[in-house]
Amino acid sequence: MQITDAQRDAITQRTEERASLLSCHACRNDAAIRRDGGPPEDLVIRPPFFRDIDRIIHSRAFSRYIDKTQVFYLLDNEHITHRAIHIQLVAKIGRTIGRALSLNEDLIEAIALGHDIGHPPYGHFGEKCLSELCEFHHTGRFCHNVQSIQFLDTIEDTNLTLQVLDGILCHDGEVHNARLTPDPITDWDGLSRKREIMQQKKDQTPGTVEGCVVRIADTIAYLGRDLQDAIEIGCLDRSLPGLPEECRTMFSLRGDHRRYNASIIDTVCRDVIACSFDNGEVRFSPEVSDCVQALKQYNYANIYENEVLHAQDPLIKNLYGVLFERFLGDVEEERTDSLIFKDLIRAEWVSPAYLEKASPAEQVRDYIAGMTDKYFESVARELLIPKRHFRNHDQ
Repeated sequence: MQITDAQRDAITQRTEERASLLSCHACRNDAAIRRDGGPPEDLVIRPPFFRDIDRIIHSRAFSRYIDKTQVFYLLDNEHITHRAIHIQLVAKIGRTIGRALSLNEDLIEAIALGHDIGHPPYGHFGEKCLSELCEFHHTGRFCHNVQSIQFLDTIEDTNLTLQVLDGILCHDGEVHNARLTPDPITDWDGLSRKREIMQQKKDQTPGTVEGCVVRIADTIAYLGRDLQDAIEIGCLDRSLPGLPEECRTMFSLRGDHRRYNASIIDTVCRDVIACSFDNGEVRFSPEVSDCVQALKQYNYANIYENEVLHAQDPLIKNLYGVLFERFLGDVEEERTDSLIFKDLIRAEWVSPAYLEKASPAEQVRDYIAGMTDKYFESVARELLIPKRHFRNHDQ
């Protein structure tokens, strides 16, 4: 059954009514910029940023979120956060703020769902390992946010809008910004310039208020959740020893530890909404900004740099080096039975334009960056552990 003209007219009217309620600072659907042509976009049923959500969700790279580390790797515990959960938390928090500020929620969700697609196995430690290898092989620093648009825009050629790719590229929940004012771009050259700057690890601000919201939401999503996960696995006492008293008071971090994450999210979201209302920027109040920064520092000292979590890092770093060199040799020698040919170079979903331009080292970088933790371990076993044959070698 097809949508009738009368139904479409009614839907159009309701869509226009909703659009009329958007803030003057919001990025409207008719402002979307897409690189490639094609049939006209349906601004009513599937507007551009809503369509981008679908394209991200149906990408191969998105599917691999399911087993990518957030913070705690080599740990079998289904109750702690993986990337697949984190991006949903970012999307939810971002839409909460965006709805209150009358922003474009579709744009917020698209950026949130795509922002961490470029993370390699084993979280930020894996990123460090891969970056060292990339610099050694002259492909430049490895940055997961740059890699996110490498997967979506270059390797899979999903033809996302400029605004979504810009928001993904410019997210950085680790950098503390008390205030974010959009740095607009209007063309693809602007995105390329930002990408080159980001490749040098120099911070760039998103071009839309929605992108700024996602960047703030990224921080809000992990601050309390990482505390919760650390308590869950026993590497942090639920009393949070050493936490500054002003943080404990600001975020109500007393009593039931199961409420810590919810309290942090609620406090910070309300603060951001109050401070960002109708002013075209996204910011914290000075008091909350100080506490957010202090809580980040607390997490770094007590969670992210905890020696217990990094006991196997030397093994991981060694495996990164071995796999990179092995697959680089496979590509350079055209050993087509190698897994890198099966799962990347000859995969039907990979853009031919990418394969024409990418050097062997870049292909290896992208292959390893796309691995899940389990796939990485499986490949390592396949390549490094001798195979035992049963009775004879005719197998």
